[in-house]
Amino acid sequence: MNESEKQSLDGEGYLLLENFMSEELLEAVRRRIEEIFAEEGERAGAEFKQEPQSRRLANLVNKGEIFQQIIIAPKVLEYVSYVLGPRFKLSSLNARSANPYSDWVQPLHCDAGAIPDEKGYWVCNVIWLLDDFTTENGAIRMVPGSHKWGVQPQAVLPDPHAPYTNEVLLTARAGTAAIMNTHMWHGATANRTSSPRRALHSFYCRWDKPQQQYQKKLLSPEVQRRLSPEMRKILALDDPHNDELSSEKSGASGFLR
Repeated sequence: MNESEKQSLDGEGYLLLENFMSEELLEAVRRRIEEIFAEEGERAGAEFKQEPQSRRLANLVNKGEIFQQIIIAPKVLEYVSYVLGPRFKLSSLNARSANPYSDWVQPLHCDAGAIPDEKGYWVCNVIWLLDDFTTENGAIRMVPGSHKWGVQPQAVLPDPHAPYTNEVLLTARAGTAAIMNTHMWHGATANRTSSPRRALHSFYCRWDKPQQQYQKKLLSPEVQRRLSPEMRKILALDDPHNDELSSEKSGASGFLR
């Protein structure tokens, strides 16, 4: 990482890596995403959540080796480590496709309702742009610097759906990867175009926090047997502490609902 990149993550809370995906990787991910949408139909995304006026997929590590390659991309892990520290794990791997002509606007939020604690930041999301993000097709709005405020937007805003004074849109070409400290306030906007707006979300959390999607439970035994030691580590499959964290979260809040 260079100093400019560090300053962007420290000060703004995000960093854009343009042309990060090769054309071959971009097309392969698009193709596999659409295959899964077709296979799962109305069930798509049900392992985690479904959303109005959008298509969702969840548990993608279980659904293709191409996704397993993505979550351990070395350069991405370097940026994630800068945000979260040296010990972290994949929390979930999802896809979201904003439907054409949708008027649904996500409220400003912090991922997992996360507020930095005494150890610092504990959530970081990597957004893989599978289509161009434009001002018209549902790009993510962000409030730069809000990752440092230590408060959820729902706690202080009368309407988190409403435009925020200092928000900016994440606009970039397909193939870009956006590193986001998602303590930063953000949310997707409406897609007013005739085409879907697709993205892959590889969401990481610090080692001492529960995964958004408990990978050990969701991944099939066949997939788990094929995984490399590096993959098992990033998924926390052999970490008893992660098992305890996930069990506590499941019992407390209906985890995996």
